[in-house]
Amino acid sequence: MGPQREHEMSVKPLKTIKPQREPAAAEWPVEEADIAAWTDHYFKRTKQVVGHFGDHDVTYAVFLRRPVVSAPRIAIDWLKGMAARRGARVEIDLRYDEGRWVGAGEPLLYVTGPLHHLVDLETLLLQKLGPACVAAYNAYTMCADLPKVAFLAMDARHCGGTEMAELMAYAASVGSARARRKVGAVGFTGNATDATAHYFGLENGKGTMPHALIGYAGSTLRAAEMYDECFPDEPMTVLVDFFAREVTDSLTVCRRFPCRAAEGRLAMRVDTPGSRFVEGLDPAASYAVLERHVPDAVRGYRNEAELRYLVGPGVSAAAIWHLREALDREGFNKVGIVASSGFNPAKCKLMAEAKAPIDVVGTGSYLPDLWSETYATADIVEYDGQPRVKVGREFLLRK
Repeated sequence: MGPQREHEMSVKPLKTIKPQREPAAAEWPVEEADIAAWTDHYFKRTKQVVGHFGDHDVTYAVFLRRPVVSAPRIAIDWLKGMAARRGARVEIDLRYDEGRWVGAGEPLLYVTGPLHHLVDLETLLLQKLGPACVAAYNAYTMCADLPKVAFLAMDARHCGGTEMAELMAYAASVGSARARRKVGAVGFTGNATDATAHYFGLENGKGTMPHALIGYAGSTLRAAEMYDECFPDEPMTVLVDFFAREVTDSLTVCRRFPCRAAEGRLAMRVDTPGSRFVEGLDPAASYAVLERHVPDAVRGYRNEAELRYLVGPGVSAAAIWHLREALDREGFNKVGIVASSGFNPAKCKLMAEAKAPIDVVGTGSYLPDLWSETYATADIVEYDGQPRVKVGREFLLRK
């Protein structure tokens, strides 16, 4: 089946609609009724028992079963806020500052306070900690593997609600900051939504055009012209895979906007689906491209997934090199390449090995693939200052 035929359509200008209010941050449960509704029932039963027989100060050890990067700020801020609302004294002993690597099973923090006020908060606290720490770990590894590439967090559309979206944006910023410290990486320079842009030091989200705009315009070039007319002073990234003419449409847009191309204010975004090869490529041509630029990348042992990232359909390393060759041949060496579509830690590592000439990666795939790995858990390890923990968890005792 050939590429979708371009169509012409009349486009009428619409009146600008101003938002009625600024986007709000995620709203974490703080009302007692919400806490009761969302916590595990056995914790509510325990709270009743403690209320009947008398309270004790306890210490919780909070940990994950896999290595992570510490991203505790949202969880800690929420816990402090709840303690203040309840008038409870809570001490938090954070063993790994934000951005530090944490080994599997190592207590990330200890929380000490009255059991009656802490027991029903455990479930919600863990929800805010584990996923963020794993996503921060993934974001760090991706940025460290591609230190010269800028990343854009495009995870919001893959999140289960605004609370998760805030956690993931925060996590990307934490992992990115660690990569900057450790390897001098560019890291995440922004994200897709206004509500969480502040985690990246910005007021607004970033992004230019989705496939919907290309379809609306009827052609890639027309979409670029519309965007340029509306945002003449902003850099422009054009999505070029809609009609399966990544190379042709990229060159057409560059010729139409030579000043943008020469000034470095123009980039091409490739988001080719895994169901087809980029224009001009097939398996043999893909191998040939890498042979010209990074022959060692395909000469060692590779499993099926790795080969797909290197020479397969979709946005492969060969596809990026192929587009770079085409742009450079016509003198558009200052035109950037933005890559998206499944850029998880494994794909980023292969792109690094292939030295793919990517300027920006748009990704939501730093979100954990195995959600079971994000489960943080907690055990009480002290009762009124006396060490006491279930057998098998003695490694959690505070040292």
